[in-house]
Amino acid sequence: MKLARAYVGISGWRYPPWRGVFYPQGLRQASELHFASRSFSTIEINGSFYSLMRPETYEAWYQDAPEGFTFAVKGGRYITHLKRLKDVASPLANFFASGLLRLREKLGPILWQLPPQQAFDEAKLRAFFELLPRSTKQAARLARRHDQRLAGRSETRALTDRPLRHALEIRHASFVQPAFISLLREYGIAACVADTAGLFPCIEDVTADFVYVRLHGSSELYTSGYTPRELSRWATRIDGWTAAVSGPRSALIAEPPAASPRDVYVYFDNDVKVRAPFDAANLERLLNGKRVQRLPATLDAVTETPFNDWSRWRGLGSK
Repeated sequence: MKLARAYVGISGWRYPPWRGVFYPQGLRQASELHFASRSFSTIEINGSFYSLMRPETYEAWYQDAPEGFTFAVKGGRYITHLKRLKDVASPLANFFASGLLRLREKLGPILWQLPPQQAFDEAKLRAFFELLPRSTKQAARLARRHDQRLAGRSETRALTDRPLRHALEIRHASFVQPAFISLLREYGIAACVADTAGLFPCIEDVTADFVYVRLHGSSELYTSGYTPRELSRWATRIDGWTAAVSGPRSALIAEPPAASPRDVYVYFDNDVKVRAPFDAANLERLLNGKRVQRLPATLDAVTETPFNDWSRWRGLGSK
């Protein structure tokens, strides 16, 4: 039986303030993914949230990352934030035709993030879940239904048939109820465990054969770092998920009795002050039984950047 493991990484990788702090001084921008993908086992692609990418872009990322690396891909905001999951068959086809199948065996989970204003609607969620492909072959068939916007710039082939995993990140308090957890378990979709400094709900129920975690900041959204004690608490949670011990007391529904070890994907999104890559590295160290390392002195020189200014830098990153 394949052992469960934890994949720890960062959310996005192209951030100007990281240069000379996380990235070595003088490293070419074109080499940043090469560097980051050898520092972590996984990275969350967030540019796909803002717009449809191109097959050649995904192909370049595939070629840049080493063997054994995993990309998570964030679903498009046109589907989740503009259409609000309604009448999204064609947009979903466009999303899967945009090239993510070019990631081949490096394609990991797909994250769908709902806007803060969207309340729990079981019928709407069920209709959306019914549309989601559960394998790369299914995704390829769906991709062939893309519209004219992707004519000449689509990828509708799956070289191998591999399972697809989906996670859902919610931000409205109405989702904190057993009916939501039951629906996720019915469809095998992971409830994203999102630490948002208390701003949005954090659901820790295990609802799929994997766990998806986004760490946005322990006390200040997107900005604050994690102390060694806080990282140690997350390491304990992650060890529990990979070992299939009993779930957290905060769970809305008890863990199914036949629980098995689960892969865990963890992404640090507290990047405004360049904490994400260093927190990710220290969490990885704790999971491997090592002590955390001191933060580099260069972090002291990183100044606060207003989020409105920061967001326009996030070519391959989003929140």
